[in-house]
Amino acid sequence: MFKKETEYALRGLVYIQIQNLSGKKPGIVEIATEIDTPVSFTAKILQRLVRLGFIESTKGKNGGYFFDADKKELPLKNIVIAIEGDKIFTGCGFGLKQCDDRNPCPLHDAYGSIRKAIDELLSTETIQSLANKNNPAIVL
Repeated sequence: MFKKETEYALRGLVYIQIQNLSGKKPGIVEIATEIDTPVSFTAKILQRLVRLGFIESTKGKNGGYFFDADKKELPLKNIVIAIEGDKIFTGCGFGLKQCDDRNPCPLHDAYGSIRKAIDELLSTETIQSLANKNNPAIVL
């Protein structure tokens, strides 16, 4: 459903949050290994997320990635929009440039409810809520 970059970002952020809950700040090699992603690509993604202010990082012996405890929870929608834009929430399910109620594509009516459900899911779920679910699939 998402680009690899978005999938890796979401998995990486959830892993970071899980580790932060245990008082740890994971490094890039650990994160990439645990979420089964290429180290260099994962590093680029996480650097971007640091620049965007979603997470923090420190270098050195006690360095690693972490969430600022003073910031509110991070909805998945914010990550998706930062990486892919808002097309999943606004675009045509058939891929047409001109699709609206007056000029509907063949999927217009059906896709509207799907788009709304995706928006609601990604607005409601946060990195923190996923990390707190303790699902073995999340702890990769």
